[in-house]
Amino acid sequence: MQRPRRRAVLVMRKLLTCTMCSMALVAVLSVPVQIFPSSRDVPIFSRSYRLPTQGELRLRRPVPEQSLTQELAPLRWSKAHRLFHKTSALDALWNPPPNRDFFPCTAPSLNYSSPGKSRGYLLVHANGGLNQMRAGICDMVAIARIINATLVIPELDKHSFWKDSSKFSDIFDEDHFINSLSNDVKVIKKLPKEFSTITRAVKHFRSWSGVDYYRDEIASMWKDYPVIRAAKSDSRLANNNLPSDIQKLRCRACYEALRFAPKIEAMGKLLVDRMRSYGPYIALHLRYEKDMLSFSGCTHDLSPAEADELRMIRENTSYWKVKNIDPKEQRSKGRCPLTPKEVGIFLNALGYPSSTPIYIASGDIYGGESHMSDLQSRYPLLMRKELLASSEELEPFVHHASQMAALDYIVSVESYVFISSYSGNMARAVEGHRRFLGHRRTISPDRKALVRLFDKLEQGTMKEGDNLATRIIELHKQRQGSARKRKGPISGTRGMDRFRSEEAFYVNPLPDCLCQRQQSNSLQDKKKKKIIY
Repeated sequence: MQRPRRRAVLVMRKLLTCTMCSMALVAVLSVPVQIFPSSRDVPIFSRSYRLPTQGELRLRRPVPEQSLTQELAPLRWSKAHRLFHKTSALDALWNPPPNRDFFPCTAPSLNYSSPGKSRGYLLVHANGGLNQMRAGICDMVAIARIINATLVIPELDKHSFWKDSSKFSDIFDEDHFINSLSNDVKVIKKLPKEFSTITRAVKHFRSWSGVDYYRDEIASMWKDYPVIRAAKSDSRLANNNLPSDIQKLRCRACYEALRFAPKIEAMGKLLVDRMRSYGPYIALHLRYEKDMLSFSGCTHDLSPAEADELRMIRENTSYWKVKNIDPKEQRSKGRCPLTPKEVGIFLNALGYPSSTPIYIASGDIYGGESHMSDLQSRYPLLMRKELLASSEELEPFVHHASQMAALDYIVSVESYVFISSYSGNMARAVEGHRRFLGHRRTISPDRKALVRLFDKLEQGTMKEGDNLATRIIELHKQRQGSARKRKGPISGTRGMDRFRSEEAFYVNPLPDCLCQRQQSNSLQDKKKKKIIY
């Protein structure tokens, strides 16, 4: 009797062992492993970089197509990644911050009417670089509505630092712009011939002005002039305290009507697709360019010869009014762009691994590889337009600074994370657009606080590690691009300084162009949504 029992026990043990092994094998095989390139999988880009072949691209993780106006779904990380990172840490790095159920709402009110009979023509000289011109053009659309003018397609700046010869239609979709605004403002491509030689009023509109200024002072000029020319377009309209329909019109102009030209949109989408083929990426607006450094007077980590070159550029640029600048004072006040080396320390402290793909959204970095070496050693996967696309693909754009900047703009808006080393015009424009599209993660470095930490590293009183990382992470908990209302003026400021201290309208379109969908607390209305304007 004992032998059959022993035999039965042995058989049961074997069956249990086989069953457990089978379950373990099924569990292992069922784990979805996503391919995410490490620094070993992806080459360190150099001048000899070639585009991947179609066969190579097919081997990579497919990424669904997204347009510039579509939301990006948060990346789902596989269990393979959790061997190296905690899930919560990954979510904190890549997922969008809470948007509190805000969504775009730019439709005009019920009292909004189609444009009435035009009183005259508004000519506009849009000044500055691409993003300064974008904001100015959108403001001029609103101003044309206020003074009941026919807006002539704006003339773009061809004499600024960048000396770009592009016309409006070279950068923007002209027909789409005209048609999209047909219920708001009449827009025409050219001034009618009969008005080409007539005397026109040339006016510098007052900065940050409200509706009363334009209705009283500017509109009164129609009595004497059928054509008014705005000599500048930037910051001509107030950020706040404007009628709701005017604010919504600014957003419709900026985020719907002012679309890039088809060739730029197509090339931008191609660059986005190629970046996404490597997984989630950071778009880094590394504003370490000759014009910015010379304008701001920032010379930290530069050689005496480089500092002298930048000083000469500033002194010889007539429209830059401030000539004598103390570089150390500028940096201590947080008015200098972070250096590429400082950006590397910053990203590492935030927790981004060295395998993170980074798109450099900028022009030529001052000093080239000599100033990029430290960042490159920390993050080998640094990519630019010139590395992602062939010279033949970039040929239509390469001699036009604003068109190249437009490509950077598209890749930046569509990135998983956007970080800028300096809060210039592009950084502000991209931040506002990302807020409008659902508050995508946008990290704004606290340069003033960071400089103090970086100086301690240089002095040897602090080292990179957990202590530095903890302090940097703590500093930037509330600087991730989450939903909040636009900041008003700094207390105690007066006059024009008061307006300058405000957060610009196009940096944060909340509350004017974003509404909140809020769940009702009432039990009987539990499933209903309440929209708050």
